[in-house]
Amino acid sequence: MPADPPFDLDQIDRLLTTTKAVRRRLDLERPVDRSTVVECIRLASYAPNASNAQEWHWVVVDDPEQRARVGEQYRRCTVEVVSGMLAVKEAEGDEAGARISRSIIHLAERMAEVPVIVIPCYDVEEGSRRYGHLIGPDRPTWTMEPGMWASIYPAVWSFLLALRSRGLGSTLTTAHQSDQETMADILGIPRTWEQVALLPVAHTTGGDFKPSPRAPVEDSIVWNHYR
Repeated sequence: MPADPPFDLDQIDRLLTTTKAVRRRLDLERPVDRSTVVECIRLASYAPNASNAQEWHWVVVDDPEQRARVGEQYRRCTVEVVSGMLAVKEAEGDEAGARISRSIIHLAERMAEVPVIVIPCYDVEEGSRRYGHLIGPDRPTWTMEPGMWASIYPAVWSFLLALRSRGLGSTLTTAHQSDQETMADILGIPRTWEQVALLPVAHTTGGDFKPSPRAPVEDSIVWNHYR
């Protein structure tokens, strides 16, 4: 059997190091083709997930009226809370943290203008049906949660990578989870689906993205035994 052709590591490394949270550089005027969103979700569907059960659903919002309702609900869940965080960071002199908080507020106030909003969901009912027999008196239900997150977040990250490779940007947000019920009512999402994220999707503006600063990985690696 022939070996797989080698990857272009420079390009892959650039994709991995420059796929970042985009809040201020989303093009709110340029439409996003549905076919592009579908293609990115298709690529995301190849992400690993428990038993290949694929218990995910992707709620895609591009209707202007629905985007307005979703955006307003996201704003309500975000601005007041993050404004409080911003005040604390400013008082502490944490300018880097304050800058991030300001960008979160900036996006929240404009979420309704983003061309496409994607809410990936995990079917908790189906997952419980599939794995419920593994839970007994000595294994509380919360032990299922790592498997749930591990079965959906790899696909979410793959979706973000696919967007980036096509000149689009996003950021993984979760603030709306403080009131999932209202968002479910707006979009008709079953109560048995966990809304794991809310992803604004748009073309990006400005020049190319650069890697964000990161601490040396050696500071966080433990070999064989902690201390």
